[in-house]
Amino acid sequence: MLKQISKEEFLSFQKEWGKAVVDIGKNFLDKKDYKQAAIELVEQFYGYHEGQVLFKPTRAQHKQFRLNAQSAISYFIGGDKTYNEDTGFALQPWTKVRFENGGFIFKGDCAVAMGNYYFTDLSGQDKQVEYTLGVFRTKDGTLKINLHHSSLPYLHPKHPKR
Repeated sequence: MLKQISKEEFLSFQKEWGKAVVDIGKNFLDKKDYKQAAIELVEQFYGYHEGQVLFKPTRAQHKQFRLNAQSAISYFIGGDKTYNEDTGFALQPWTKVRFENGGFIFKGDCAVAMGNYYFTDLSGQDKQVEYTLGVFRTKDGTLKINLHHSSLPYLHPKHPKR
């Protein structure tokens, strides 16, 4: 049996994922290889090479489920004709990603968290997004995402502002 995932390990994983998203946009602005940064983000954090990954990104409407690495990379940087609605979420660019976890489930070598994450843009404005993130430990001990659902918060018609 693989080592239990700890809360500290999960929090560190989230922080590193957020840094990788920010790095893609920074590379884009600095005219560096942002495409390679996106490929590395997907390879490092998502478990497509290990098995099934269920990824539903925030800004995907027509092909909203990204079940392979190519589709995930397209979401982060756009430019893939198969996913022509993708404009490159990570190219915004974002300067920071902050997680506010609502709760966790830890069960052996798998863990799930749900909450809000906030993407800070160049003007310092935060974009709140709701998420569910499932991770598992691979045989080599690293954590990988196998479930990532992301959506904009519901705005009630009677109370449209938070």
